Amino acid sequence: MIDDLYSIEKSAYGTSIIHRLDARIKLLLTLVAIVAIVALPYSTKVYTLGAAFFVLFLILWAASRLSPLVYFRRLVFILPFGIFLVGFQAFVKNPYYETFHTVATLPFGLEVYAESLEFASILLVKFIVSISFIILLSSTTKMQEMIEAAGRLGLPLEFTLTLGMMVRYIFVFAEMFGRIRTAMSTRCFDPLDRRLPYRYRLHQVGYTVGTIFIRSYEQGERTYTSMLCRGYGGKSGLYIRKKPLNTGEMVFAATTLGFIVLSTILVYLHP
Repeated sequence: MIDDLYSIEKSAYGTSIIHRLDARIKLLLTLVAIVAIVALPYSTKVYTLGAAFFVLFLILWAASRLSPLVYFRRLVFILPFGIFLVGFQAFVKNPYYETFHTVATLPFGLEVYAESLEFASILLVKFIVSISFIILLSSTTKMQEMIEAAGRLGLPLEFTLTLGMMVRYIFVFAEMFGRIRTAMSTRCFDPLDRRLPYRYRLHQVGYTVGTIFIRSYEQGERTYTSMLCRGYGGKSGLYIRKKPLNTGEMVFAATTLGFIVLSTILVYLHP
């Protein structure tokens, strides 16, 4: 997971047209797409809107010049959480349907309903579309740029400062964890080695986690003391310089956001 953190940030340092796009546009594009697909009532119309949004995502992903393997790797990492939620819906009588037809009967009195399967597929489409735009945002936008974009869009100073510190020191935490993991490897300790006693492995892993938390606490105290010495106070905030949008960025934003809004309206009004 720590290696994935570095990989995500590394891919954001690309030079494509999507990478160079202002982070505010990408952030708004992601939020509007997620709100639109989630707000659409649960019906088969979600398939049409989901297909339109996914085509837009594919165009933007191709323009980012990132490998499709990057997308699939991150989607597979997140997909199990959505699959568990979606799969559970097949056995539940949700309030969106009045009648239910059993398509299969499983042991322990479990029944699979046709309407519940349809609802699960609709939920899966919403999940995949939302996650796809989040992956596009995180893969083409640096973390610091996202925070600055949120600040320019009106996020309170307290949030931008907290998020900025979190982004800065999460990599310090990752480096700390890497040093501990290297120290464990040089001592020929592998937590997944089944040849070692289970209680011993559990004890060592617990000791490692405790060490990380203690070091993080100590680093936090040193960081806070340094901030106070540099004039940090209750009215301090993250400095965000003004950055106007150019004509090309405004045209891109109007085109993509207009496509999302118009597609949602047309699908919703279509009988």
